[in-house]
Amino acid sequence: MELDDLRIFVRVTELGTLSAVARERHAPVSQITRAMARLESALQVRLLHRSTHGLSLTDEGDICLAQARGMLDSADTLDSELGRHRQGVHGWVRVGVSALMAQCVVIPHLPALYAQHPGLHLDIRADDRMVDMARDGIDIAIRSGQVGNDGLVARKIGLASRSLYAAPSYLAQHGSPQQPDDLVNHHLIGLSHVPAMNRWQRLDTPQSLHVQGDSRVDHTGLLLSMVQHGVGISRLLDVAARPLVASGQLAPVLQGCFEQDAIAIYAVMLPERHRLPKIRACVDHWAAVLQGS
Repeated sequence: MELDDLRIFVRVTELGTLSAVARERHAPVSQITRAMARLESALQVRLLHRSTHGLSLTDEGDICLAQARGMLDSADTLDSELGRHRQGVHGWVRVGVSALMAQCVVIPHLPALYAQHPGLHLDIRADDRMVDMARDGIDIAIRSGQVGNDGLVARKIGLASRSLYAAPSYLAQHGSPQQPDDLVNHHLIGLSHVPAMNRWQRLDTPQSLHVQGDSRVDHTGLLLSMVQHGVGISRLLDVAARPLVASGQLAPVLQGCFEQDAIAIYAVMLPERHRLPKIRACVDHWAAVLQGS
């Protein structure tokens, strides 16, 4: 029984089709089919029902799946622990993170992470939407705000505040608002996929400003780009905006007029993988980055 055949079996159950696993591995479907056949032959049981409706686990397959995950986790832990003694932290880590956090926190600090751990490799999946960590094979998801209790391990790695910003070119053309009420005459940019982020709490009144937005985007990376290009005013992560303010690409707007609304940033991990040295190395690195920003 080959460990890689077990890995293929687990991914088939997670992705639902042989072809999806073949695409992920850049391999022909026939190679995945042969791996499944070898595993069933080694175990002398049938693991999957195959029909026109797709694949489903047999009773034996269900038992095998639980044991296979435990065996693979143990193998990964052993490999990482031995690897730490052989050559330090090494291996691939798949990271799920919002586009803005990837662009402004993860990527700028990758050279330092790689310099510290030359054997480490990152596969970064930038998406503002929540991911299914098991299905998508995500080792670490960087999430903000509340983290649901869904059996995952969450470690708080920092805080992120938000403030209003605009490009100098926009302010030169439209003028700088002097008080919150002035925003009614400005082009505001909202987020379409997170309506709660469009409530900007004023400090001079209990009421918040509900931003309908003259423009809306569903991607935090696009939000930053639109503000940089002078489209309008929006609320951005300070950790992303501060370097752009220092370089003259952005300017703060109405400082002290709105709550900065600091939110917790978490590294979320699968419970069976969070102790792996390669996972710990990444999380420790980003915690240091956020806490020092």
